[in-house]
Amino acid sequence: MNNKPSFFFIPFFVLLLAMPFIGNDYSNDWVVKTIIFSIFALSLELLVGTTGLICFGQAAFFGIGAYATVLLTSQFPDPSIWFLLSASILSAAVLALFVGALSLRTKGVYFIMVTLAFAQMVYYVIHDTPLGGGTDGIYLASKPMLFFDYGLSNSTVFYFFTVTCLFLSLVFLAVLLRSRFGHALVGIRINENRMSATGYDTYFYKLAVFVISGGIAGLAGFLYAIKDGFVNPELLSWHQSGAVLIMIILGGLGYLRGAVIGAFAFALLEEIFRSEALFGAFAKHWHLGLGLAIILCVALLPRGLISLPSQWRIRLMGSPRSAEISESINGEKS
Repeated sequence: MNNKPSFFFIPFFVLLLAMPFIGNDYSNDWVVKTIIFSIFALSLELLVGTTGLICFGQAAFFGIGAYATVLLTSQFPDPSIWFLLSASILSAAVLALFVGALSLRTKGVYFIMVTLAFAQMVYYVIHDTPLGGGTDGIYLASKPMLFFDYGLSNSTVFYFFTVTCLFLSLVFLAVLLRSRFGHALVGIRINENRMSATGYDTYFYKLAVFVISGGIAGLAGFLYAIKDGFVNPELLSWHQSGAVLIMIILGGLGYLRGAVIGAFAFALLEEIFRSEALFGAFAKHWHLGLGLAIILCVALLPRGLISLPSQWRIRLMGSPRSAEISESINGEKS
């Protein structure tokens, strides 16, 4: 996992902070939604890209965070934002603790299937009981205040709050991955048996990162519920987990910025293929276009979009290996 500081984030966050002043309501709403899914993608990147745990039930933690937010606002007339935020993250983390404690006793494809099974169980509990409002979903009773007279019902305030959450998530994960704990996770991904032989309790490390990942997904769910003011069981469905997995693969596994790039690229491709101005009647079949575009990206860029600059550099300057061979040949001739 490459967790070195990246200058990519400087212009990226400058652009995000400028968007409310240069964009319109539609573009700002699109950016907010994509930022939320960037945080969601970061939660899965921590599992897949760092620890090598391919979880197909990440949407369960995202959805539980969203549902906890909505259900609590219906119980408390004027809830504190810090109470709601903490409760959403904690509820997702507790669910991740339960799911992880059982599913992490399996490996490989069995782990994938068990996490998917747990996610579907949670989905049907929400879908088939009055607790989650069934297929109709439930509405947010009220949006919390941030401070003084500024509430998250104000679109500009919520925009900057969301950007701040993304920034803090990135900082937290960067610090975590540079710590001894983060290096242990990378070691587990590379060779878990060797880590166990050197005295590391790999099960504890995997469970800890699973809980942290669930909490971050819960944060994304909290923001999603506040943004739309509405939740339904589709937030917990398997295709939501599949979409966020595609995002981190599209951006580039092993990089925090890859998860963010993948989330924005996925959302942009979706927006392009849905455009009737560009594709006319074919826009009704936007899933087909999106799927073909993703297949093409993965085929041409197996390391993700993050590898695009290095590939351009190699094409323009030649392969570094070829340059070394050429220099050695020239040296022998001289």
